[in-house]
Parts: sequence; structure tokens; C-alpha cells
Amino acid sequence: MSILFEIKNSIAFITLNRPEKFNSFTREMALLLQEKLDECASGNEVRCVYITGAGKAFCAGQDLSEVVDPNGPGMDNILSEQLNPIILKIRNLNKPVVAAVNGVAAGAGANIALCCDIVVAAESASFIQAFSKIGLIPDSSGTFFLPRLIGLQQASALMMLGEKISAPDANKMGMIYKTYPDVTFEEESLMLASTLATFPTKALHYIKQALNRSLSNNLQAQLETEDELQQKAADTADFKEGVQAFLEKRKPFFKGE
Repeated sequence: MSILFEIKNSIAFITLNRPEKFNSFTREMALLLQEKLDECASGNEVRCVYITGAGKAFCAGQDLSEVVDPNGPGMDNILSEQLNPIILKIRNLNKPVVAAVNGVAAGAGANIALCCDIVVAAESASFIQAFSKIGLIPDSSGTFFLPRLIGLQQASALMMLGEKISAPDANKMGMIYKTYPDVTFEEESLMLASTLATFPTKALHYIKQALNRSLSNNLQAQLETEDELQQKAADTADFKEGVQAFLEKRKPFFKGE
């Protein structure tokens, strides 16, 4: 299977699984990932999503052999039907999504990682906006998120020059949240996901909604958004548990409700 999927301890594990092709996307793989993201959204047992790659790479982007295949989906369908829906499903997913970048993340693979809620990487991993080297522009939300993460000048240079950026340098730029040593990467990235899976899931969803809206809101609209979503958060069972635990000076037990 091009996508491995497992739910364990309230975490949905999604592994991009074409290691012989550095986990580059085919139509079948992209549609299957969309299906699994939908499953995560609808399943109450899922409280965090963890996306990583099999083998040496996280994802090398679109499989170019499919682009040149006369019987393939064609460039006019690859974004609209395959990759763009993945971005929207990740951003609209009602649970936090961790991208655990275990190796190279190139092209659309880099941008799918960067659209996730929290991005962590092994120290040996790297990020490449490889599009200009084959005469294309960054897609899969790259031109939206990257300049917001690292600024217009840095983003312009990385996109135009197609330079490989090491995970430690990506961390220094503010492109990603954190790096871990290769030997502890899996353990520490899983610990991060496990922590999120014990947090108040609805509150995390409302945080995500607020951040999504902040990308286009002015100050007044964002203040109204905060007010609206705060009222929803205050109406959850987990908020009541959090307040009660604070008053009783104990650790809260959140159920994601």
C-alpha cells in the first residue's frame, strides 16, 4: 500500500509508503491520503494525526513519471484533484496534525509538511523548494505558507534558487518547530504526538480555526473570531475539567469532549 494507516493510543499514524521512489505522490497515493484524512476527521477515537515517510525520505513531491505519462492525470488535474485537496483537508482537520519529517522533503512534499500544525524534523532531514529547477512554480500552498513562516525575502530566495535547507537551518529560520537527533527522532516526535493526544482536542481545533482565519482577517475580525471561538471552548467538558483540576491542584484528565 502506498499509504500505511494505523490508529493507536488516540493517534492516527499515516506513513507515506513508496520508499523506492522517496515517497513521491501518484494519483492513487494522493487520493488514498485524502481518504485517510477524512477518516481521521470523522473518527472520535483519533485525537492527533502523525504523518511521516517510510525509508530515507519524507516525500519527494509529485512523481514526475506520472506527469509525462500521456495516460496520466495531466498537470491540469494533479493540483486540483490530488494535491490541493490534501492541503485543505489538513488545514480543516478538527485535530492537530504533526508532520514528522524523517528525511528529505522536496517540492510538494515540503509544502504538505509545512501546512501541518506542528512540523518537527530529524537533524539529517532537509527541505527543498525544487520547482524552479524544472521550470515550475511552488505549489501545494508553498507560496502561501512559506513567506508567512520565514518572510518574503527568505522565501523568494529559496523558491527561486531551489537551495537545499538542512533541518537545523530550517529550524533557525522559523520554518519548522523543532529538530531532534536522528537516533531519538522517532521517540521524541511520537512523544510530541502523544502529548497532543491527551490535550483538550476541541480547544486545539478552535486554536487551529483561529489561526486559519488570522491569515486573512484584520484585527477587528480576529478579535471577533477569538470571542466566538472562546465561547465555544468554554462550553466544552474539557474546559470544565481543566478549571476543576486547577482549583483542586491536580493534573487534568481531558477526554477530547
